[in-house]
Amino acid sequence: VFQSYALFPHMTVTQNVEYGLGFSGFGRKETAERARAGLELVGLSNFGDRLPSQLSGGQQQRVAVARALVLEPQVLLFDEPLSNLDAKLRRRVREEIREIQQKLGLTVVYVTHDQEEALAVSDRIIVMNNAVIAQDGTPRELYE
Repeated sequence: VFQSYALFPHMTVTQNVEYGLGFSGFGRKETAERARAGLELVGLSNFGDRLPSQLSGGQQQRVAVARALVLEPQVLLFDEPLSNLDAKLRRRVREEIREIQQKLGLTVVYVTHDQEEALAVSDRIIVMNNAVIAQDGTPRELYE
């Protein structure tokens, strides 16, 4: 899930979530059901017919998360996912991401330059410096 969300502007929210499923061999019925479940998981059940331009930044972010989750990945990669959001929305969306991660038991790799964000969403943090691991530990270990 990238900072730009990579949503198709000409497709509805539902079509954006279904997009990857079409290449994964799922039938139409299962594709529709997975998309519905994905949108429900991120709290956007009633937004399926909207276009991305009709959504807030936080809602667009959640559509991108739903699109990734419907494929049932073993690992989910977030690359600066909140950098385009204001501070208040950033806090709320990162809490939602953390809640989804815990509910599904997913391994999440979360790239960020924001220390507060890293401490809030992580069980374990790896700090990189010039492509070398500089620190590795729990948020508490690194903060102390």
